[in-house]
Amino acid sequence: MNIINTFLPFTSSVISFVLAFLLLKRYFVRRGLHLLLWGVGMIFYGIGGFCEGYYGAFGWNPVIFRLWYLFGAILVAAWLGQGTVYLLAKRKWAHVFMVILALSSVYGLFRVFGAELDPTQMTTSLHTGSEMSGSAIVTDGVRTLTPFFNLYGTVALVGGAAYSAWIFWKKRVLLHRTIGNIFIAAGAILPAFGGFFSRRGVGGALYISELLGAILLFIGFLRAITPIENGEPTPEIVD
Repeated sequence: MNIINTFLPFTSSVISFVLAFLLLKRYFVRRGLHLLLWGVGMIFYGIGGFCEGYYGAFGWNPVIFRLWYLFGAILVAAWLGQGTVYLLAKRKWAHVFMVILALSSVYGLFRVFGAELDPTQMTTSLHTGSEMSGSAIVTDGVRTLTPFFNLYGTVALVGGAAYSAWIFWKKRVLLHRTIGNIFIAAGAILPAFGGFFSRRGVGGALYISELLGAILLFIGFLRAITPIENGEPTPEIVD
């Protein structure tokens, strides 16, 4: 059992589920839809980490792979990003994008669970989506879905966090949100870098980056919703 392929993703999963619990708990108190979407997104992050850890500990399992591909590879970034859309965009447009995302997610679910799998395509010690290669690309087109979800989620989450940090810094208000959004942007982009280096043969890069990403997201989200006790002004923005 490789500790990098088991302990690291399981740890990422635990951190993600704890953060999801805290975000959803806050949602039921404050009712901000961005909190609900962030909480759901972190649940997806946790499912992805759990599936990676399961694979590292017990080996190939088609159901675990499909769950990992759906939640960890396709949906997580988009749902986290949608939370930021609800925080920053006009509610009308946020609802429009939410409907599109929800319908696309259902479509992705049917595609992933109906796709042809070929475990013989596994060439590394971690899931890369290669099990959906071969005829599945032609007949199901499942892997073509991933870039659209990830691009939307990354632009919304990282771009939104960076924009928020700049606005709060420029106005010299809500320092906690400036700091929090910097952590969120860094945590959201780390898994992409990990995937890049992993595909180039850097062992453990993906799982290390996912763990660091989960930690930074945890710090960022909590920092962004927790005012600093220094008497800073707090305008009427929903946490």
